[in-house]
Amino acid sequence: MQRMFAEDTPWKVSWMERVSPQVLEVVGRHAERTIFSRFLPPARPADAVGMWRVYYEKWRMMTGEHLPHEMYDLLPELAAFTPPAAVFDKRTYSPWIDGRLHTYLKGFDVDTLAITGGETDVCVLATALGAIDLGYRAIILTDAVCSGTDETHDASLKLLESRFTAQMDAISTDAFLSSVSR
Repeated sequence: MQRMFAEDTPWKVSWMERVSPQVLEVVGRHAERTIFSRFLPPARPADAVGMWRVYYEKWRMMTGEHLPHEMYDLLPELAAFTPPAAVFDKRTYSPWIDGRLHTYLKGFDVDTLAITGGETDVCVLATALGAIDLGYRAIILTDAVCSGTDETHDASLKLLESRFTAQMDAISTDAFLSSVSR
């Protein structure tokens, strides 16, 4: 839920506007238990490793040398909740790679994650699968996730909903909020 995905960039996700009210509702009710992960491209493609370098050669216009740094910020209406909401920066789709998020959550005895944001078929998928691998119960809020294309969004939700039924749930924001006490 960053500006670079909401505003006029090559990575704009037009659905973000549609899911923002649901994300805002969840954050507004549970800001102290909210964690935002921000995807931060490198300054230059040469700063990336392996296939990430090839990726950023293709998407050079999204690196720090071309994209204004404020475009990496959270949407302003969500940034208003930090703090108490926490922010974890990441360089890959998954927020789990460097171990900081897992360590942070274990410090609070967290065992369940409600996942919102974008993109369903990229960062949301990586977050959900990593959470499952680490033993968390993952709850995907189906009307609070978005993608750049309907086809891959739908396919990702279908995969998650049908394949990981013992480790995750996919429910609406209203159902989730009704099940969680303030």
